[in-house]
Amino acid sequence: MNMQMGFGRKRWSVLVILVLSLMLLLAACSKSDGTKESGQDPAQTDGKKPESTKSAKKSEITISIYDRGNIPPEEGNATKNRWVDWINENSPVKVKLVPVPRWESREKFNALFASGEAPDLIFEWSTIYHDQLYEQKQLLPLDDWIEKYSTEYKALLNEYPLLRQMGTKSDGKLYGIGKMYATPLDTNQALYVRADWLEKLKLDVPKTTDELYAVIKAFAEQDPDGNNKKDTFGVNLSFVGGYILDNVFGAGPPGWIIQDGQYVKNWERETAAASFKKRLYDDRFVDKDFLTDQNGEKAQQDFVNGKLGIFGVNFGSGELGFTVFEALKKNNPDARVIAIPLPKSEFGQFSPSITGPMSITAVVNAKAKDPEAVVHFIDFMAKESTSKTLKYGLEGVHYQDGPNGCTQAIDPEKYQKEVSYALDLRMISSEIFEGTCGQYISQLNPEKPLEKEFTEVLKQAQQAYLTPERPVFFDITNESMPVLDQSLQLSFTNGLETIGGIWSKAIVGGTGYPIDKAAEDAKAAWQKAGGKALDDFYGKWFAENKDKIVYSKDWYKVGSK
Repeated sequence: MNMQMGFGRKRWSVLVILVLSLMLLLAACSKSDGTKESGQDPAQTDGKKPESTKSAKKSEITISIYDRGNIPPEEGNATKNRWVDWINENSPVKVKLVPVPRWESREKFNALFASGEAPDLIFEWSTIYHDQLYEQKQLLPLDDWIEKYSTEYKALLNEYPLLRQMGTKSDGKLYGIGKMYATPLDTNQALYVRADWLEKLKLDVPKTTDELYAVIKAFAEQDPDGNNKKDTFGVNLSFVGGYILDNVFGAGPPGWIIQDGQYVKNWERETAAASFKKRLYDDRFVDKDFLTDQNGEKAQQDFVNGKLGIFGVNFGSGELGFTVFEALKKNNPDARVIAIPLPKSEFGQFSPSITGPMSITAVVNAKAKDPEAVVHFIDFMAKESTSKTLKYGLEGVHYQDGPNGCTQAIDPEKYQKEVSYALDLRMISSEIFEGTCGQYISQLNPEKPLEKEFTEVLKQAQQAYLTPERPVFFDITNESMPVLDQSLQLSFTNGLETIGGIWSKAIVGGTGYPIDKAAEDAKAAWQKAGGKALDDFYGKWFAENKDKIVYSKDWYKVGSK
């Protein structure tokens, strides 16, 4: 500290100033970065809430990071790059990253826990794995830590109680850390239809399953592409196309529904969906080799090449949807696409998979050495400024305000190379501040004809799928589903795999394997795989926890005033 003392002052003044200076210096040194040397679970301190001991040096924590192998070499790698450096420069806590292969995350985490090297903060999308760690008592309850040391994330929990509810486990304590998306709901999967084919064949948009069948039949038989050949398909049964046809009948994972106040296996809906698919297959309105098209690439090529009239597309309302649309228009400039509501079945009218208002994306290791530091890091990541930087980069370098008032990349190629790979760093960074600017539709330029046309498709999808009048096909959110022990999990996995195989066999089996026989076989196989124990478990769980569960219908209430 620089002190100027004038001549002629009394000696005691000098002494007083020196003493005061020393006191100020000591006080400054005692201030920490909002971290502490070590923390303990309040449960391990005789129930007392955590106490803080401060240090001038930044505390260090470990966090996991998905390693997708998608970072340009000149940018670094998953654990060392410009955004990791930015975090360590700006965060009150220093972080050391532990790489985890994206598609082998559970195996890697299991190995890290077994060796005692699991990170303090675990970024993982799978809430099923969160549940497994909870059952193994590997997770730290966070209620007291957040109450005492958090500001940003605590405010988020207070504003959106559903976020706390989704992160709370069966013991009533908070374990999961999550993020809020830009808007309460957004579209995900979509059902695209060739509107120009409908017009050419003088057909209306199908509103029921009977009308859907009639449109699919016409697309397959009435030469909608005008080449005088019977070489078009009505709809894709592979991948997302098959999933969406299940959703039309209110079927799909997890495989149970709420019916008459009970949570039961949805055999009737699954049977109806399989029956509809079998009818399409028997009548040769679909690709006979759909079972080999497991990732839907063949169906996508059929669609963009003008040989498929109805296409169920994954991420249809995002960049992938635009890529498909762009390829279709390049090959077929006169093609017109619309996104339609799922037709009504005898079970009601539903929507395909949508993006909910929030996700639980992280948990804290029960053996974290410094939980207070972890909470301060969570707060830093929850800040609007952090979220915006990790999503868009630096203002004036990577982004600017666009004509619609939303953020846009200055140089898309530079953004793609230097910023886009940071998506896994913002798994607990909420985007609620962005509003509609956070949706893909805001990134489209209405001055470009192709993007303007696709904007209309996205608006149709939003109107079709984001309404409680046509609710998403599942009743209970994934985060609320209960933990299965090893035996039940094995029954679940084997049972559903066996049932899926039986339905597929029936769909392609012709008259030799009718749906009624397949339904009998599926139920028998389910029982053999331990299905009754699963049904009993889910039934009992629902009866005892129905007031604590986060239902998909709750999603539609978030953000409403």
